[in-house]
Formats: sequence, C-alpha cells, structure tokens
Amino acid sequence: MKNSSRWLITLLGISSAAWLAGCATNNTSTANVSRAPFGKTKEGVPVDLYTLRNSKGAEAKISNYGGLVISLKMPDRNGELGDVTLGYDNLDGYLKDTPYFGALIGRYGNRIAKGKFTLNGQTYTLATNNYPNALHGGIKGFDKVVWEPKVIMSLEGPSLQLTYVSKDGEEGYPGTLNVTALYTLTENNGLKLAFSATTDKDTVVNLTHHSYFNLAGKGDILGHEVMIPADRFTPVDSTLIPTGELHPVTDTPFDFRKATTIGARINQTDEQLKFGGGYDHNWVLNKDMGQLGLVARVYEPTSGRVMEVYSTEPGLQFYTGNFLDGTITGKRGWVYKFRNGFCMEPQHYPDSPNQPNFPSVVLKPGQLFSNVIEYRFSVRK
Repeated sequence: MKNSSRWLITLLGISSAAWLAGCATNNTSTANVSRAPFGKTKEGVPVDLYTLRNSKGAEAKISNYGGLVISLKMPDRNGELGDVTLGYDNLDGYLKDTPYFGALIGRYGNRIAKGKFTLNGQTYTLATNNYPNALHGGIKGFDKVVWEPKVIMSLEGPSLQLTYVSKDGEEGYPGTLNVTALYTLTENNGLKLAFSATTDKDTVVNLTHHSYFNLAGKGDILGHEVMIPADRFTPVDSTLIPTGELHPVTDTPFDFRKATTIGARINQTDEQLKFGGGYDHNWVLNKDMGQLGLVARVYEPTSGRVMEVYSTEPGLQFYTGNFLDGTITGKRGWVYKFRNGFCMEPQHYPDSPNQPNFPSVVLKPGQLFSNVIEYRFSVRK
C-alpha cells in the first residue's frame, strides 16, 4: 500500500472513463436496478434493499445496512436460477447476533490478538468480541452501520455504491476513515466488489466480504470441490491467532492446489483442523499483492455451478461453516446446520498489526487502500 498510484489503478480494474454518470435516486429505478424498503434499525433508521439484475437474469440483492449481500441468484447447468448464499429473509434476522452472513467486514477483517495493537508507539485497545481476541471490526463493525447508497450504471453492469465515514476512535481504531464499497453485477455473471478507503491519521485497515456460499442451495458443502493456488498457509494457535509462521501446504490437509472436495480431509486428525473445528485459516496466495488474480475455484457437481474468486489481496481466509449448529433458521425456512455454507474472504493475513513479518495493513494519509474481489459464476455441463 506504499504506492498509492498503483492501488488507485488497481481499484476498479478498469479506467475511470469506464464509469458512466447515470444514477438513480429516491424511489426511481433503472432497467437493471430496483429499490424497496427493507425495514428499520433498532434506532429507527430506514434501510433499503437494492436488487441488481443483468441481461442474463442473474440477480443480487444488497442492503445499505452493513453492505449485506442478502441473496445472489445464479443459474445452474439447466439454466435454473437459485440463491447460492445463506442469510435471512428480512432485516430483523440481521439485527440479531448473526455469524456475519453476507457482510461487509471492517475496519479490520478477521482477528487481532487480545484486542490490542501498537502503531507509532501508541497502543490501541479494541473490543474482545471473540474472546480473547477482536474480530471483524468489533461490537459495531461496518456490517452493523447504515451506509449512504447511490445507484450507478457502468459499462460492466448495474452497480450500487455505498459510502461510510468511520470517525476517529470508532471501535478503538485511530483516524477518520472514508470508505467506499462498489458492488457491480457484471454481464458475465460476476459479483464484483471494489473497496477503497482513505484516512486522516495513520491507522490499520483490512476490508473484506463475508458471504456464506452453498452452490447447491441446500445441504452441506462437503461435496464442493475447491482449488486454492497457494503453496503456504498461516498456522494458528488454539484461539485462531497466527503463530507468524508461513507453513508449506505439502503433505497437509491444507493442500488445495489440485481440486479436492471439502470433505475429503476435513475430519483428519490434525492439530490445525482441531483448532479451527475444520477449515478456518488464511492461505498465502501465489501472486503479487495488488495484482488481480485467481485466488480460488469452487465446483459443485449436482448443480454444475462453478464459482471463481478473484482478488488483489495477498491472503484468502477459507472458512467451512464450523460454527453453524442448527440454531439459526434462515432463508426459506432452511435451518443452517454444521457446514451448510463456506466463506471465501480475500484479505490481508489475520493479526497483521501484531505480525511485523506479514504484509503491512497500515494506511497513512495520502494513501489509498483498495481490495477488489470478484465472485465469477459459470456452469459445467
């Protein structure tokens, strides 16, 4: 992030000339975007739901509360649309204590050890909302605030732009952070997310996305085939904080360089799998940071759906729904059980503020943070 011009070029993956000026506000809609009320927060703030559709019929529903992806409908090999994400049918479900279904995660995605980090000689204390550590931005992270929305029509497809100002000291983090999240449903059946942020004071930033996917739209995810182009991963301790080591995946259950079903090795006797209750780890990607590249491919045989994940980030957190336990009833009455969904979260490594050997997450005034993530969908016949 030291070269802000490089990040600026990478941010959207296209030149600024590709964005058109058209927008929709109030109760108007475009041919590709519609808006509907989605309820109110506990404080009485109105929340809306935006539906993005492309010419092929694919559909993404996104809320300006928490930048939540409420649903994502993609065709199977027979052309039938199906929702490939977990979540709730209404806003009330998201206002409760949820496992971050579809959430925009910030100011810092993943865990920070013991809720503390030191920057420029000053120690900052965060909420330990995943005791004994801080997780996903704190008690009221970016997934629990109302964002300012704007509909934009781009050459890539219909887009929803969300902006939020995180004030200095919010959830214990230094600096006023101006954040923009741009969601685009592309004509090629991709959901593209472009996160950017600037600050007025040195701070740490790690924005990512936390949808739970199930490409079959039902059942567990153990039969999904996963490929992750990574030679190493970051082992963790019993509280899921990285040890600082970059461990080779060779001869471990963490080797997904060749497509392997999630269930093939997830129950092996392995200390790392025991700590995570399955996969809940960061993979060190085989690409340069800032370069948009393939970070995962997932194939579900019964539906034929394929999801490719692209990002500019150096790491990928792969999580297999290990804490889903049948206590949550989600969309369409589906009771979410153990390993009914998985997450692919491109990001910087967990606990990076306390790990000097990891890529830096420090953002300074005059620099631009960015993370581009795209989930591209296709089918195999």
